[in-house]
Amino acid sequence: MSDTPELYTTRLKTFGRRQGYKLKPRQQELVDTLLPDLRIQPPEDGSQLDPKSLFKTEVKQVWFEVGFGGGEHCAAQLENNPDIGMLACEPFINGVAMLLNHVDNRGLQDRIRILDDDARPLLDVMPDSSIDRLFLLFPDPWRKKRHAKRRFVGPDNMALISRVLKSGAEFRVGSDHMPYIDWTLEHMTKHPDFEWICEGPEDWRVRPDDWPPSRYEQKAIRQGKACVYLRFKRK
Repeated sequence: MSDTPELYTTRLKTFGRRQGYKLKPRQQELVDTLLPDLRIQPPEDGSQLDPKSLFKTEVKQVWFEVGFGGGEHCAAQLENNPDIGMLACEPFINGVAMLLNHVDNRGLQDRIRILDDDARPLLDVMPDSSIDRLFLLFPDPWRKKRHAKRRFVGPDNMALISRVLKSGAEFRVGSDHMPYIDWTLEHMTKHPDFEWICEGPEDWRVRPDDWPPSRYEQKAIRQGKACVYLRFKRK
């Protein structure tokens, strides 16, 4: 049996749709003009990228968001943390357009790079211990039991997450889907490289002050759903 890692192109999808409604003229303009300047393309030969070298200004830390939705959290983190650079991945083009609007309005172009596709090919080319914080916020829960293997948190991605995170780095997961939370806790707490940061119920019931809200979280709250905020530390 070969020990060669499975290429991302053969992995099961961890996301759903790529486009919803037709983009508004301003959104389409940003996709056509701003996105090409911010887009990052993982090398096809698998060679590694130095994440800090990808930004237009010097950054002290590199954070990575998997599936940024509408980009609210991503943009807020950049505004609140002027020393960090963000690698942001989202295959849903409508969400990409919304993030581009935040970036353009707030002047965040120098500290963000965007991959409008699956996050895994970019994680594949990150050097070992190169990411300071990783976010997976309100991902597609893949509710049907037969689809659970498509969830981002799972056996196929645990080694990848562990490899790219620095010692002491945080992996944050938020969701309003309790089976997804149970699934995440099961996989993360069993993995020897991670420790759940939790001293009591408030640590997962209340969103931390340095965790900006997202539109999907706010939608869940309006629908009366309970949201859970999980934080894990790379040992």
